[in-house]
Amino acid sequence: MTQHEKQVSYVGPFITMVFLFLIVGFLTTANTQFQGPLKAAFLSGVGDLKNTFATLITFSWFLAYPICGGIGSSWINKYGYKGTLVRGLFVMIAGLGFFFLSSLFTVNFPDSNLQIGSNVVPYGFFIFLLGSFVVGASATILQVVINPYLTACFVKGTQPIQRLAIGGSANSIGTTLAPYFVSGIVFGGLAMEDVQVKQLMIPFLSLMVVISIIVFILMKLSLPDIQGTRVQEGEKLEKSVWSFRHLTLGVVAIFFYVGVEVCIGANINLYAIEQNYASPALMATLYWGGMLIGRLVGSSLSKVSPRVQLIVTTISATILTILAISLNNPWLLTAVGLFHSIMWGAIFTLSVAHLGKYTSVASGVFMIGVVGGAILPLLQGIFADAQGWRWSWFIVIFGELFMLYYALFGSRIRQTAD
Repeated sequence: MTQHEKQVSYVGPFITMVFLFLIVGFLTTANTQFQGPLKAAFLSGVGDLKNTFATLITFSWFLAYPICGGIGSSWINKYGYKGTLVRGLFVMIAGLGFFFLSSLFTVNFPDSNLQIGSNVVPYGFFIFLLGSFVVGASATILQVVINPYLTACFVKGTQPIQRLAIGGSANSIGTTLAPYFVSGIVFGGLAMEDVQVKQLMIPFLSLMVVISIIVFILMKLSLPDIQGTRVQEGEKLEKSVWSFRHLTLGVVAIFFYVGVEVCIGANINLYAIEQNYASPALMATLYWGGMLIGRLVGSSLSKVSPRVQLIVTTISATILTILAISLNNPWLLTAVGLFHSIMWGAIFTLSVAHLGKYTSVASGVFMIGVVGGAILPLLQGIFADAQGWRWSWFIVIFGELFMLYYALFGSRIRQTAD
């Protein structure tokens, strides 16, 4: 950050990025919360593989991260931060259009199904999976912009991890609201077995309109660029971004972080349904609400290093998950959200430290790790079909332990961009 850039007011752009973080969080969690309702609405003809098919919704979303992270980085270098945000939001509108189309197609062609062995799956379900991938691509591109921008933009009285925590707090507000948006607004508070596919249409059309308005407003706003965080025209990178060990291991750490975060956030309701608990949506809301509280607390921890924060939270999350398995109690998993809350900001801050002009490229590479949100919940769903949900939570314990290793050893900087 140059002296000139410190004189530029980034308060407005900072608020813009925080709001966009809220949108990303809302849509990410809304997408995962469709697993339960769509399991009832779309997958009534699927036999013993309902959990596996339902988790494909989350899988398709997070599959976009490793595929599209590089696109976000190249767009930043070509179009700048603002131009990339606008293009990313247009991708989001297209994805929401596929969500609408999935419902429209299924309602108008109810007998259009794919036979997979003894399982019958509507083609509309696969259109929904495509929409999930496209909106996931948009979320990827937006985060490739948001994360380095929040880290690098100068706002007086804040540190990079605090700004990420504030953005994360907005993200958590979106994730906290999303479960009740799906169950209460989209599906009108109906029991899952009474859900109708036609109820998808109006909410997704409404979201398309809202995002279109956001694009219009964003195009009118000033979003100053930040020098030294991306490759300038005609400039080349002398090193491979993978040569920075703390970044490479950070990508692996974020793979496990997003994987275990989504395992609980997306699958805790399926675990609760298996055990006949009332209000499974409440558990997901409490989990994401715990993340909101944790991030609000994290935004005030200016004197605690990211490394110490990551050590304390991974140990605490591991203990809670072990207790949840031992007691076979999903309610204990809701408390893990409190400790998952600041892990993203801590890992990202440690991963891009001292990377200079490699930062925007590193942000795109960092998104590759988010595919953990696709792979681990899917593996957990397969495991749950075979052994039940209780023992599947050992996946979460393994992920927490790797993040603890990264905090203790993997994040140590051995090479800088200088």
